[in-house]
Amino acid sequence: MKYLPISPQLFTKNRLKFSQQMAPKSVAVFNSNDVFSTGADSTLPFEQHRNIFYLSGVDQEESILVLFPDAIEKSHREILFVKETNDHIAVWEGAKLSKVQATAATGIETVYWLSEFDTIFPKLMEKATGFYFNNNAHYRQAVEMETRNDRFLNKVKSTYPNHKLIPNFPIMESIRGIKEPEEIALIQTACDVTEKGFRRALGFIKPGVMEYEIEAEFAHEFLKNRSKGFAYTPIIGSGYNACVLHYIENNQVCKDGDMLLMDVGAEYANYSSDMTRTIPVNGRFTARQNAVYQAVLNVKNEATKLLVPGTIWKDYHVEVGKMMTSELLGLGLIDKSDVQNEDPKWPAYKTYFMHGTSHHMGLDTHDFGPLETPMTANMVFTVEPGIYIPKEKMGIRIEDDVVIQAEGPPLNLMQNIPIEIDEIEALMNSN
Repeated sequence: MKYLPISPQLFTKNRLKFSQQMAPKSVAVFNSNDVFSTGADSTLPFEQHRNIFYLSGVDQEESILVLFPDAIEKSHREILFVKETNDHIAVWEGAKLSKVQATAATGIETVYWLSEFDTIFPKLMEKATGFYFNNNAHYRQAVEMETRNDRFLNKVKSTYPNHKLIPNFPIMESIRGIKEPEEIALIQTACDVTEKGFRRALGFIKPGVMEYEIEAEFAHEFLKNRSKGFAYTPIIGSGYNACVLHYIENNQVCKDGDMLLMDVGAEYANYSSDMTRTIPVNGRFTARQNAVYQAVLNVKNEATKLLVPGTIWKDYHVEVGKMMTSELLGLGLIDKSDVQNEDPKWPAYKTYFMHGTSHHMGLDTHDFGPLETPMTANMVFTVEPGIYIPKEKMGIRIEDDVVIQAEGPPLNLMQNIPIEIDEIEALMNSN
C-alpha cells in the first residue's frame, strides 16, 4: 500500500460499535474481495472489501474477520485469518502479513493462518445460534456477480441450516454513516490530493488538449501523493459531453469556447474524495457561462447551509429543488407557467437538474449511511448541484465534500480548492 500506516485504534473502535449491536450468541464473518481475472494469467488490481477494511484495516486478499462477542474463550471474540506467507510468495508477489504484523495493523490479538479456518470456524458455530452474513442493500447497489461472501453464505446455509441468518447491512449502514475523527482526517487527505490534481490541471488546460490528457494530469498528481489513483472512474467532459452525467470515455478534444466538466476524486487509504469543477477551456467565462455557473454556485452554497443535525435527506432535496427553481427562472430556462403546471413527481427544474444533490461519502464514493433518519454530526456528504443545457452544449456541476458539525455550519473539506470565477480565471491565465 502507498498510504501511511493507520492507527489500529480506529478499527478497534469500529469493531466495538458493530459488536455492540449484534444479537446474543451470534457470529459475524467478513471476507476479503476476490481477485478478479482478466484472462490468461492477468488480474485486476486488488480492491479490499470495504466492510472488512472498516472493521480491521487489513488490506490483503484472502483474509477473513470473525466477530463472536459472546465466545466463552476470550481469545475467540475477535479473530483474523490471513494467508500464510512463504519464500515463494515473497519472491513473486512480496511477503504477506505475518501474525505479528497483522496484530499491529488491526489491533486483533488472535491471528490464525487461513488454512486453519475450516478447523476453528465449526467450533465457534457450535456455540452460536445466529450468523451475520455480509450483504449489500445500498439504495444504489449494482452487484451482478457472485462474490466471495455470497459463496461463503451458501456454504453456511447448507452446513448450518438451524442457525438464524442475519444481514449485517442495517448495522453497517448505521455505523459507517457516522465517521470517526481518524476517518475524517483520511477523507481530508484524499481531498487535499484532489486539490493538488485540480491545480495541476488548471495550469495545463487550454484549447486543443484531449480530455484523456487532462485525466493523465490528475493521475500523475494522485500517484505522486500516495494515492493509488481515482476513487471512481473519472468524468472529464467538454462541451456537450458535460451534459452526459456519467460520461467516462474522456476521448474528445477540448475546444475553444466550451466549458469543461471534471468530476474526479483521489482515493487515500481506501477512503474517497468526490469533487466536481467546471471551467472554461480557454480560461475566460463568457457572460452566459458566468451566469449559469454563478447560479449553480449559489445553489451549492445555500444547499450546504442545510446540512446540519436534524435535517431529513428527502426534505433537504425538496428545499434544494426550490432553490434551483428560483435560479432557473432567473436564467430564463423555465418560466412561471412551467412551475405552475409542473408534475409534482418531476418538477420543472428537473429538466435541467435531474440528479440528487447529496450522498454519503467515505470508504465508498456513494457510502453506506442512513437516509431516512435525521442527519447527525460527523456524517460526510457531497453537495453537487448542476445545470445541464444540451441545446447550448453546456453542462455545469460544482461539488464539494462537507462534514456535518454538532454546532454551526458544516466543515467544507474542499474549501481550499478553487471555485470562484475570478480565482479560476486568474489561475488559468497566470502563465
